[in-house]
Amino acid sequence: MKPLIIIRGGGDLASGVALRLYRVGFQVAILELDKPLAVRRSVSFSEAVYEGVQTVEGVTARLVSADQFQVTLEAGEIPILVDPSANILKNQFLTSPASTFLVDARLLKQEPEPLPGDVALHIGLGPGFTAGADCHAVVETQRGHTLGRVHWEGRALMDSRQPDGDPRRVLRSPSFGTLEAMKAIGDSCKEGEVIAKVNGSPVTSPFDGILRGLIHPRVEVTEGMKIGDVDARGDLSLTRLVSDKALAVAGGVLEAVYIKLKGME
Repeated sequence: MKPLIIIRGGGDLASGVALRLYRVGFQVAILELDKPLAVRRSVSFSEAVYEGVQTVEGVTARLVSADQFQVTLEAGEIPILVDPSANILKNQFLTSPASTFLVDARLLKQEPEPLPGDVALHIGLGPGFTAGADCHAVVETQRGHTLGRVHWEGRALMDSRQPDGDPRRVLRSPSFGTLEAMKAIGDSCKEGEVIAKVNGSPVTSPFDGILRGLIHPRVEVTEGMKIGDVDARGDLSLTRLVSDKALAVAGGVLEAVYIKLKGME
């Protein structure tokens, strides 16, 4: 039995998980907000909510309604539903408690709310989840020796509250408002160059590099919110590939999925 695997969230980490699951033959679906918050939008399936369709590394996701869900799966694409509360789990025509697995990849870093329906396997990514209490398994998302490891009891490491690598690379909003982009993802940036404005206040590049990510201008941002990412390596191809971290976490998800399937034989 191959289950339907539903992923909550379609950002870059979630998209790495979706890619690996899809490539080994699982049917995958994604649930998102009506205005997704992904920054690395060029490698995030969530961009389909804005554009209707999004292809990442040769795999296509499509924004659909519930009545288009099954036909999109059968067409070999990843359906994306605007369904932040995971109400699809209450739809007996689309999901079944015996044959649905769910991966919570929203990275909320807080204790999750109860699911609206039962699933055969519930995997939480990163801090906030407790295996055996609010999910079946937790996959570590913090870089280091335990990245991608699966916990069937207990929790992942606490949130370090620090970005990976040079913390200057993360661009944050100077105020509440909407973003006006001066640069596009993949553009070269010089130190001090204006990348975007929020209510007229400039957001500048911290160093020379390539703009790796920028939040969608339809999102209302708040002061201090992550809105962009500059990569000092200057390699344009990295803006089109899911990260090593995402693939490592996806490996942990795959491990948990196959352990569960083996136990169901």
